[in-house]
Amino acid sequence: MLFAEKLSIALIVSSALLIMVAERIFPYNKGQKFIREGFFDDFVLYSIAQSYILGIIIFNYVITFIDSAVDISRFKLFSEMPIWMQLLFFTITHDLYIYWMHRWQHKNKYLWRIHEVHHSPRKVDWLSGSRSHAMEILINQTVEFLPIILLGSPPEVVAYKAVISAVWGMYIHSNINVNSGKLQKIVNGPEMHRWHHSTGKGRNRNFATKFAVWDWIFGTAYLPGYKADHYGLKANFPGNYFTQFLFAFRSYKNIK
Repeated sequence: MLFAEKLSIALIVSSALLIMVAERIFPYNKGQKFIREGFFDDFVLYSIAQSYILGIIIFNYVITFIDSAVDISRFKLFSEMPIWMQLLFFTITHDLYIYWMHRWQHKNKYLWRIHEVHHSPRKVDWLSGSRSHAMEILINQTVEFLPIILLGSPPEVVAYKAVISAVWGMYIHSNINVNSGKLQKIVNGPEMHRWHHSTGKGRNRNFATKFAVWDWIFGTAYLPGYKADHYGLKANFPGNYFTQFLFAFRSYKNIK
């Protein structure tokens, strides 16, 4: 295992621990339990098992196949660019893609099927963001990492980009009472993203993940002067990983 991979794992684990502690000390919604409904599925099946299996599929099969077909990586276009600059470039460009993809998922009935499980947790915390359908992860992580490979970036860029995505994902879903003030116009955090997971008006707003500026620019920002307190989907949703995976493929007969 490369040093960058070991470092990335250490950063993700240490960040998770810090966020967990912060949730206990500065809770956004007080009284929220640490071991809550769906904790096992989110931690063991989504965060560990699904991430591991999809990582193998995405990098060893999907990206490898595309790379061998187009053969652009041999030019190593980004190989001489500083790693920090590559991370900045890939973070911004991928985040803009995620904003529009995320927004489309809320509008399109087919894409919503592979996204709705992400909205199913009734309690939103550092771990709930890991609950995403395998098809959604397959699409979004291929789009996230394919350009890095095709442009000939070193392995460190893949490892550190994964850290940015993982840590930021835990942070924006965390049950931490953050007041970032004017910074929330640029950088996304729990104060806006928790509204996106609410059952009310905010669910179809705040599509940004890392940079809230996309929501403010494109008119989808929602940040009222009070806190969200009800989360999840109004309709009943299956309670475990396997039924949640299959639920995305149910009949469309009753959908208008």
